[in-house]
Amino acid sequence: MASSPLMQLSTTSPHQTSRSSSIPLFVLPTYCSTTSLCATTRVSTKPSIFAKSKRNFVRRSTLYDSYVIDAPSPPPPPPPVSELKLKLLNAVSGLNRGLAACEEDLRRVDDAAKELEAAGGIVDLSDDLDKLQGRWKLIYSSAFSNRTLGGSRPGPSIGSLLPITLGQVFQRIDAVSKDFDNIVELQLGTPWPFPPVELTAILAHKFELIGSAKIRIVFEKTTVKTRGNLYQLPPLEVPRIPDALRPPSNTGSGEFEVTYLDDDTRITRGDRGELRVFLIS
Repeated sequence: MASSPLMQLSTTSPHQTSRSSSIPLFVLPTYCSTTSLCATTRVSTKPSIFAKSKRNFVRRSTLYDSYVIDAPSPPPPPPPVSELKLKLLNAVSGLNRGLAACEEDLRRVDDAAKELEAAGGIVDLSDDLDKLQGRWKLIYSSAFSNRTLGGSRPGPSIGSLLPITLGQVFQRIDAVSKDFDNIVELQLGTPWPFPPVELTAILAHKFELIGSAKIRIVFEKTTVKTRGNLYQLPPLEVPRIPDALRPPSNTGSGEFEVTYLDDDTRITRGDRGELRVFLIS
């Protein structure tokens, strides 16, 4: 006589139950083509290993009961160097080479310079010192924000003794002769009705490479030339102050590191924390 479904459920083997006691089971009837009960099907409710994955990486498709793993999106590529150079130029624009910079301007320019330095990588001049060759125009100096011609170094304060107007500033570097000249254009105010006196001061140095990208300069002399209406006057060489009379803070030498360099742009950081940006002239 055929057993009823309830009797069939009660005849489950005790050995099967003991072996899977740790896994809860539901016993479902499975019917053949006839109406008689012919088998039972065990369905495990043990959680799938995919259910333990993080939700943001695993997505389940209910249509086919499959799992799709979403790979994390790659980070965006860094901006090109040309874009970072333009960002730096925009940051220094309107700052009058740093004379009009406030604290916020100093931070913004410094951040833009650091981005370009990181993109350019480490500068190595040990095998290619000719990269420094040329006449470079200063477009920004962080030290000019303290209103001194010498930056953080000793120098006459702008407007304290004479009405001095700072013009263009250049660096002329000769990689063969090791000449390193700072060229500063100045305009001195005079009593009315005399026109202002235009001067060019050339601070001559010698330089040497110490390390892979650090430059040490040693001051030699200062030469002053008149321009404009007085251009025919002979140049005046300012005597060098003897080392014994120099203050400890003005030894006549200094160091700076070239932190970025390509065919038309150069960034340096001085031993007193001064950030300078140059363009080839």
